[in-house]
Amino acid sequence: MARRKGQEIDGVLLLDKPEGLSSNHALQRARRTLDAKKAGHTGTLDPFATGLLICCFGKATKICGAMLNVDKSYRATLSLGSETDSGDLTGTVVQKAPEQFTGITEEALKCVLPRFIGEIEQIPPMYSALKRDGKPLYEYARQGIELEREARKVKIYNITITHFSAQEIVLEVFCSKGTYIRTLAQDIGRALGCFAHLTALRRTSVGPFKLSDAMSLEDFQQTENPQSKLLSLHDLPLDLLPEKLRQKEIL
Repeated sequence: MARRKGQEIDGVLLLDKPEGLSSNHALQRARRTLDAKKAGHTGTLDPFATGLLICCFGKATKICGAMLNVDKSYRATLSLGSETDSGDLTGTVVQKAPEQFTGITEEALKCVLPRFIGEIEQIPPMYSALKRDGKPLYEYARQGIELEREARKVKIYNITITHFSAQEIVLEVFCSKGTYIRTLAQDIGRALGCFAHLTALRRTSVGPFKLSDAMSLEDFQQTENPQSKLLSLHDLPLDLLPEKLRQKEIL
């Protein structure tokens, strides 16, 4: 079997993933820019979503497992008045508010949001990467097949309203691993009695890493020395490193 070409490069890139690219495509573009031999990321963003994608290279890929368990923050834009089969703007509208719907009040929103703070149960969406019999659920969904899914417990630490209008709201959500923001948007819309879906989603933090420290893929591809933009193993929190690497970094 031919060995993958590339250099032995270790480090972490905080990437601001652009809209329209899958997380893997964004990762592979960064890998080619570095000419790195080994690469991985710590959690998928949908193609329509943007924001913080943690790209790991070489020995740093060993933190990927630990990073799957960290808390995350998102900025979610919800359109009120309709629900889609995917929970976002890429799907087909399946439910609509009555024709006379003109929007909600901020007071109504503030009354509903506390229901979603703390430990809640979510039914994973069909348009997700969860697997059933070796196939991701989204493959079944694309064939028009809907399968039973068990509810999962997740934790929402905080939801803040950062923009409000009668038919569109923007929420900052701080949550545990495994939280589906599309499902949260859908459930908030149902609780309001008007339905809702995501029109934008931006991940703003992953564990200790912040979007404010990330760079765009375009800037990264154009930089003269892309390797200089990586966080080294010394820069990473020790609790994210496996024991063997942790001992080496301490020494």
